[in-house]
Amino acid sequence: MFKLAQKSDLILVGLLLLICLGLILAPNGFDKTPDTNTLRVKALVLSTNNNLIVETGILKTGTQVLQIKILSGQFKGKELRAFNQLVGRMEFDKIFIKGDKTLTVLNLNENKSEILSANVVDHYRINIELWLLVLFIILLIGFAGWTGIKAILSFLFTGLAIWKLLLPGFLKGFAPIPLSLGIVALLTSAIIFLVAGTNKKGTVAFLGAMSGIAITCIMAIIFGDLFNIHGAIKPFSETLLYSGFAHLNLTEIFLAGIFISSSGAVMDISMDIAASQAEVINHNPSISRKKLCQSGFEVGKAVVGTMTTTLLLAYSGGFSALLMVFIAQGTPMTNILNLNYVSGELLHTLVGSFGLILVAPFTAIIGSWIFTRKK
Repeated sequence: MFKLAQKSDLILVGLLLLICLGLILAPNGFDKTPDTNTLRVKALVLSTNNNLIVETGILKTGTQVLQIKILSGQFKGKELRAFNQLVGRMEFDKIFIKGDKTLTVLNLNENKSEILSANVVDHYRINIELWLLVLFIILLIGFAGWTGIKAILSFLFTGLAIWKLLLPGFLKGFAPIPLSLGIVALLTSAIIFLVAGTNKKGTVAFLGAMSGIAITCIMAIIFGDLFNIHGAIKPFSETLLYSGFAHLNLTEIFLAGIFISSSGAVMDISMDIAASQAEVINHNPSISRKKLCQSGFEVGKAVVGTMTTTLLLAYSGGFSALLMVFIAQGTPMTNILNLNYVSGELLHTLVGSFGLILVAPFTAIIGSWIFTRKK
């Protein structure tokens, strides 16, 4: 039995590796041919000139002139002048100082033998991002071993599925809610069966998680309509409409985001309950279905108690600046709770919490039936 489980585990890992490779190589339908007369390079800031920057209060506009040295590519070692355009929006603007490393776009002549101009895009962060990712992988594998390797594979698969399937599907006009449900079901099955194995524990966790996600989806649709919330409240949503994607249903994309964002926590709870029930049945094979269900309920109560607060902290942490503005201005609570973007976050938190609460009893019931079912 153990060798059979190992074999099915390896088959699943190999299958997911092939799928990940296919997703990496597959175009997403929006890949654009890069401009052959431009080149992106890493550069070092040697000096700065801020004389052309105009300060209006805390905002800065104009141009920062930089003397840079190219650190990569065919022009490595070359020093030249580059420009950093400031538009007066702090979330987009950046100021460089001597010693900074930057991502710079070089505009070349037709023969690609000479640099015509250089524009600094942003600070160069790829190296530190890679180091952080490597540290994450080392710690995960060091602690969890083979399970950690499978967790990394599920992490990679999730990222590729979102980047290559979900988001391009939205842009192509596919119905957001059915598409999201399908992608979430695919990710849930891959993640849970990778971690738990293709066994009863994995089956219970998957069925329990999907029941919670389905409930969250239904409640998001119902209460999204009652709240009169539209999808344009999310950052950059309106920009999409002006970028040639006026056909997008932003409201359905917003509602789909509710159960997508809570699906990870739902999977955690279903896996916790399924794993606990599996341990109980292993140590006491003669336990009754009712007792096993009660055990699942007890574990669910403890997990749900902290997980609902987790969602609140996750969402409120992302909107701390907005909440501080309300407090600083003395905005009445009635006004705050009726603002569309605040109502949207409340919808996110509360509907997601409903899914977390209900996934616990559903998983416990499903597990008590599957684990005690006679062969």
